[in-house]
Amino acid sequence: MIASVQGIVESVGADFLIINVGGVGLQIFTSSATLQSVGGTGKRARLVTYLHVKEDGLSLFGFAADEELRLFKMLIEVSGIGPKTGLKMLSTLSANDLVTAIVNGDEGTLTRIPGIGKKTAARACLELKATLAKEWSLPPGGKPAIMDDEALDALMSLGYSLAEARTALAAVQDGKKKITVEEKIQRALQQLGR
Repeated sequence: MIASVQGIVESVGADFLIINVGGVGLQIFTSSATLQSVGGTGKRARLVTYLHVKEDGLSLFGFAADEELRLFKMLIEVSGIGPKTGLKMLSTLSANDLVTAIVNGDEGTLTRIPGIGKKTAARACLELKATLAKEWSLPPGGKPAIMDDEALDALMSLGYSLAEARTALAAVQDGKKKITVEEKIQRALQQLGR
């Protein structure tokens, strides 16, 4: 098993890196968070990895953080979630946001991830909720801000990712006074424009 890889980044793709390790270029599929943390070509990178073996080939998945790899392994144990889907989940939401959604049974957030349907979202919540609640240390106030689906959908239709839209809406939530959907969208767009 390949537990980790360290080398120079030769190429960066949409969901993978090619890292030169001792003269051998390894293609490693990775999340958007890891792609951002690595930087770009020519940089030295170290990733913890998971080797997926199937009949027609081997695929290497790598992450900058141990906790992201741990969550990836838990996700792919759920029936209906393979390595590519697990990677998509970690690319759409941060590890903490994903854990928070699962622990709180927020199937609506999970179904917004491409490739995750209602049944898979429910299965992930059912199978992982207890384990993640016990083993994962969520930031203080681990309950997510209540998201307005209409505002979230509007921001996503403007081309923002689910993670960007959720982060912007969470930043503009005002628990003291009720604001309209239009005001939420406007404030979120100002937040995203910074």
